[in-house]
Amino acid sequence: MINIVDPQLISPLAVSFGAILGALSRYYLTIGIAQWLGTNFPYGTFMINLSGSLLMGFFATLAIERVITSSELQLLITTGFLGSYTTFSTYALDTSVLLRSGSQKKAMFYWLGSVVFGGICLKIGIALAKVIG
Repeated sequence: MINIVDPQLISPLAVSFGAILGALSRYYLTIGIAQWLGTNFPYGTFMINLSGSLLMGFFATLAIERVITSSELQLLITTGFLGSYTTFSTYALDTSVLLRSGSQKKAMFYWLGSVVFGGICLKIGIALAKVIG
């Protein structure tokens, strides 16, 4: 059988494909959430980072427990998709914008809530994976 793709490129291609899907998902979900809930709070980034934490816990647990055995699929989902779907830099920028606009309470909720609820979502994802796996 002839390999069309160099085996050394399979992992980088998996990460790249996942990253494209993750970035586009984040982009369109952010727009949709802003249209739905408004722009007076960074709802899109907040919800994306929480759902990304849940999904990371879920898929990382499935990978650790050998439910997802393909290393390329693991890379596609965790490093590629979820790595570009979630965003720390936008979280930092959104916090700064809220602080500069005088919305200290919103900024503190967003800053602390992202970390606390992100950790909770990660734990929920792990628990769901253990139930399924």
